[in-house]
Amino acid sequence: MRRSGRLRRPRRRRRGGSGAEAIGLRLSSLRMKEALGFAARLRRVPRPATSNNNMAEKLAPEKRHSFFHGSQKVFEWDQTLEEVNIYITIPPNVPSKLFHCKIQSKHVEVGIKGNPPYLNHDLSSPVKTDSSFWTIEDDTMHITLQKRDKGQTWSSPILGQGQLDPHAADLEQKRLMLQRFQVENPGFDFSQAQFTGNCPDPRTFMGGIKSD
Repeated sequence: MRRSGRLRRPRRRRRGGSGAEAIGLRLSSLRMKEALGFAARLRRVPRPATSNNNMAEKLAPEKRHSFFHGSQKVFEWDQTLEEVNIYITIPPNVPSKLFHCKIQSKHVEVGIKGNPPYLNHDLSSPVKTDSSFWTIEDDTMHITLQKRDKGQTWSSPILGQGQLDPHAADLEQKRLMLQRFQVENPGFDFSQAQFTGNCPDPRTFMGGIKSD
């Protein structure tokens, strides 16, 4: 006996699957909300980049911060997503081989051999000693500290001293946030993008900064 020619529709499987998949969907939803909130705070939308070359350099520090002890300027400094740079003007007529710099994970010491250290302080945050270094060029000692926590915004290289004021710290965090998005999205130019309101933490935003 011939059966009816009607085709049965396949049953649809319920979405959601395992508990792990459901958790993944919820996390994706939360990250999407976080991304949309970030986009809403951008005053200018990033433009497609005409060239991928040197896009991140447009968000490099425009000026250095000064660290004072009393009325004396001890050094200047700036930072990127990965590094904190310290610039010390060295005294003239002293051979460069007499200067020394010791970089530890949470401490830095600078001076001239045979004399008390010029700089001998704990750092605000830990650094990677194997990729931190120092050089002398012309009349400046340049110390490059590799951040252990990439994307962290430093308010000062020295623990408990010379902190940036809230406005300057906020500007630093916004610049690092845009620099992070520039690195992760090289096809767009974020150099003219601006924030309104609070800026998210560039180290932890949307699940954390991408590691190398």
